[in-house]
Amino acid sequence: MDYSLQTLVILPIALGLLGFIEPCTIGEHLVFLDTQKERPKVQKIKAVVIFLVTRSFVAGLFGALITFLGQSLISLQTGIWLVFGLIYLAIGVLFLTGKAGAIKHRIDLAPKAWKTAQNPFYLGLAFGFNIPACAAPILFGLLGLAATTGSVLAGFGMMFLFGLFLSLPLVPFALFPGLSRHLESMAQKLKKTGWIIGVVFIVLGLWSIWFGLYVDPKNWSGT
Repeated sequence: MDYSLQTLVILPIALGLLGFIEPCTIGEHLVFLDTQKERPKVQKIKAVVIFLVTRSFVAGLFGALITFLGQSLISLQTGIWLVFGLIYLAIGVLFLTGKAGAIKHRIDLAPKAWKTAQNPFYLGLAFGFNIPACAAPILFGLLGLAATTGSVLAGFGMMFLFGLFLSLPLVPFALFPGLSRHLESMAQKLKKTGWIIGVVFIVLGLWSIWFGLYVDPKNWSGT
């Protein structure tokens, strides 16, 4: 099966932007912005670019790895689609019923020194290996889709785009520090918008189950 533009490009971008507006993600981005506020504007632009590319590349590597592992399970792909579909549905229901706290656990693989560094490269690594609790379901939902593409390059590309658009909206806030106040205010207003993620995951779940039931893996695995 040839994955569509919507799956390979639009969906990762949309989920990245959705992840950006998650309240706890905004809180972590404010930490990054605070480390860069004393830099001159030209250096600040360079720092933000380095941060974006590094964080996106780390996310892409996660996508490539999970896809590589998924290739060895190609014969089980139908079952994987069904399993992920049920997981997505469960996550969606938890968000819609206000019980998502049960699955919101931070995953932090970054050394402490990276998080306190001023160097944007180390900060990019730290943010890439540190998954905020509220964004974790979105990330793993996309990782599940990347795993079933059957292409390491596609898996890398999907996750790279996710990481890029998870961070790209930071650019105007970095260039114009006064906007950060509005970012913090937005985080407070968005605390009650978990239902949006719930709807997204229910749609993903139904879509994944449909693939598991009606798509033959041989048609898109190249075997």
